[in-house]
Amino acid sequence: MAAVKMFERSGYITSIKVVAIALAVLTMSAGAQASEPTRWETLHAIHTVENPHNSRRPGPRGELGAYQFRSDTWKMYSRLHFSHALDRSRSDEVAVRHYEWIREGLIRAGMDASAYNIALAWNAGLSRVVKGNASAASRNYAERVTNIAFELHRRLESERLVLTDAR
Repeated sequence: MAAVKMFERSGYITSIKVVAIALAVLTMSAGAQASEPTRWETLHAIHTVENPHNSRRPGPRGELGAYQFRSDTWKMYSRLHFSHALDRSRSDEVAVRHYEWIREGLIRAGMDASAYNIALAWNAGLSRVVKGNASAASRNYAERVTNIAFELHRRLESERLVLTDAR
């Protein structure tokens, strides 16, 4: 709005209004597509639930790193020794690959690749999610991850709008 008011006096208001309307339409349609948290937002939420304090200690089942990978999951995506799961950048690389594997598996199964389903499969395993056999604990985990991811998504969208309005 500040940009529109600034140009009102210069005679460019008609073209600015057209551009503003076009941007609003694009933002609304992008918003409709972007209503689901992004991959990064979902992975950040998974990290927040899995290992919020970045502990280097193995989990109860030997899990390691920011995303608490199990050794078998790590080996699906990396030839590096499992101890490299403690390296955040290596762990992020494996997390992205695992996320995409889950997402593609959900889509192949005709399921929605939502943040909830991805988190559910992250915790329970893809086959259990596809078969509808995820435990109550895994569903609770997926709800917590989804809540964090949506809150992060909402905050980032608000910041984008503030930055857009400031221009």
